Amino acid sequence: MSDDLQLPRAARIFVSFVALLRANSFSVAPEQTTSFLAAIELLGPRSLEHIRQAGLATLAPPPERRATYDRLFDLHFRGTDAIEQAEGEDEETVRLQEEGRGEDEPPLADEANESGLAAARAEALVERRFAQVPTSDPLRRLSREAAQRLPRRRGHRRRRARSGPFADLRRTLRDSVRNDGEVLRLGRMRRRQRPRKMLLLIDVSGSMKARTEENMRLAHVLVQSAGNVEVFTFGTRLTRVTPALRLKRREQALSAASFLVSDWDGGTRIGDALQAFLAVPRFAGYARGAAVVIVSDGLERGDPAALRDAVAKLSRRAWRVSWLTPLATSPGFKPQTEALIAIERFVDDLVDGASSAAVVAHLLSLGMRRAA
Repeated sequence: MSDDLQLPRAARIFVSFVALLRANSFSVAPEQTTSFLAAIELLGPRSLEHIRQAGLATLAPPPERRATYDRLFDLHFRGTDAIEQAEGEDEETVRLQEEGRGEDEPPLADEANESGLAAARAEALVERRFAQVPTSDPLRRLSREAAQRLPRRRGHRRRRARSGPFADLRRTLRDSVRNDGEVLRLGRMRRRQRPRKMLLLIDVSGSMKARTEENMRLAHVLVQSAGNVEVFTFGTRLTRVTPALRLKRREQALSAASFLVSDWDGGTRIGDALQAFLAVPRFAGYARGAAVVIVSDGLERGDPAALRDAVAKLSRRAWRVSWLTPLATSPGFKPQTEALIAIERFVDDLVDGASSAAVVAHLLSLGMRRAA
């Protein structure tokens, strides 16, 4: 006799919900399933919310996957009503995302930005596959020279030096013992140099689709070459892809990143995405004292005031803010779009980002620049 026939009819829908969670990579032990059924019996239950709370208490989904748990719960117990409610969500909300795409999430826009020449407002959840191509010369140059030419900062620890602002009394006294107590030369110390934090924000919206793949390959090389680099993508969602890009093999890293990011080639809401970044204290901490590099064309469909405020806050936290846009192909580039005009006075560099060679050249030149 099968397990389904042994179960009471009223319990089958709850057991099938546990099976749905397991199918979506939730770890649920058999003892938790038994506790889930016991909690439902104890609560009554009088409403679906009681069942939801019983699942949270006994099945213990991870906090970072709470949104996925709620969506699966709604789809399982409410069916088409949950889908209709999801399709009616406010598209102006930029979502923070650090886990998988979530196959259960319905697309919020049916129109795709095929040309990639204009900014779009609507959100489109799609999967992207990266082609396997040889490493280009600019990326090889970045991998070779990053350790020496990326920006550095003075650390708190000190080291011996021929000249410096600090006296090395321990070394001076040790040398004086060899010279019968006479101080012939005063030892000096200076602060060590440490790599400066870097924050890379990549626009993956439809208007940047021609540069997305190469920008992601560049981000992987940068993460592999420097240990204190954080990478985020933004379009209609903000996604941290640093854990995926830390994988050494490029194909594996980009495949993992493609699973994390769900708004490839979608709409463009730069200001809302940056505001969402600053609203999370852990994320905003990545920008403090860092070299912030934003790779975007600046074709904003949202409110330019939100973008201006976000970039202004970034400039106050960061060591230096660079905006790399494919539109700045000439040396005398002057911003024409409303968004770039709004943020021009808050960025320290508004330069060419139309090719990997231009982006790499700017990154390697940051080590010779001063704080803004």
